[in-house]
Amino acid sequence: MSRPLNELASSIRYGGLIVAAAVLAAGSTLSLSGCKTESKAGPAGSDNAQAAIDPVATSQIRERALLILTEAARSNSAEQRANAVEALQYVPSRLAAVLPVLLADTNPGVRAIAAKVAGRTRQTQVVTQLQTMTSDPVSFVRAAAIYALVRCGQPADQTPLAQMLFSQEPSVRAEAAFLIGELGNRSALQMIKEAAARGMPRVDPVIARKVQLQLAEAMCKLGEDGAVQEIRAALYPGSEKEYENAALAAQILGQIGDRPSADQLIYITAFQENGKQKLPAELRLAAASALAKLGNDRGSFIADEYANNALAPLRAQSAFVYGETGRRANLAKLGPLLNDKETLVRISAAAAVLKISER
Repeated sequence: MSRPLNELASSIRYGGLIVAAAVLAAGSTLSLSGCKTESKAGPAGSDNAQAAIDPVATSQIRERALLILTEAARSNSAEQRANAVEALQYVPSRLAAVLPVLLADTNPGVRAIAAKVAGRTRQTQVVTQLQTMTSDPVSFVRAAAIYALVRCGQPADQTPLAQMLFSQEPSVRAEAAFLIGELGNRSALQMIKEAAARGMPRVDPVIARKVQLQLAEAMCKLGEDGAVQEIRAALYPGSEKEYENAALAAQILGQIGDRPSADQLIYITAFQENGKQKLPAELRLAAASALAKLGNDRGSFIADEYANNALAPLRAQSAFVYGETGRRANLAKLGPLLNDKETLVRISAAAAVLKISER
């Protein structure tokens, strides 16, 4: 995670695991074709065969990734523990071993994320623990526990989620919207619309906009297709301080599978002005990740640009992009990132390795 821990519960779902990579792939070019750009290795997918590492090396990289995540799950850093539990969702057998401990973590952000992962992967063996967590003193944790119980097929009172949806605390409202959208109960659509209509007049406009985007995401998941227009519009920020929301919009479009936005996302990955890249790296990487979710796995060249960046968050996000593309050839690029000097970069690279190797 690159965000403060008090934001973990509402930000992790967009792949906050961000880590590192390598230099520009040989022969890759950047042009206005964006993620349509192919390497000189040939058509999409052929570079997989050319650069894929052998099964023994793949196994070694996978074991290294698992070791990194297992150690992170026991770290003194709450941020590392939170990242580890989300990454381990790709290997349920390893997740089961650490989940009970992290559900009882002293940090509420870790507890909330562990609960969401338990629900996402339907870890029914921790149902009793999740039931206890519905009385947690922290709203994020209670909400995550309710979500997890429903996902595990257990009865749970969802009223607290509805109450959170009208909170004046932006992160609380956004998290409630996300969880309600994930649960997919279409009867909640009108409630989401009412929350969106109320707005948050006393909140910073940029933050309020972020909440509105997450409400729009929930509406899309519940069948309100028209809400996607608001998300697409956010891809074009009017000022620099709105770039983060543009990145969030890109991520959401990938999450909801909005294929009509692919051309816009490709433009973001490639846009240059006077031969120089003007869009922030975070936005371009988010667009590449979204395109991967939409079936365009050619965004590795974007990650290549930032894999050796001096900023650890960009190295981490590059690793995340490698993982999202799903290309086995990227395991070779992730190998060195598993040894990055920054722990969170190593964790993000480990998560990407598992995402690719477990497919």
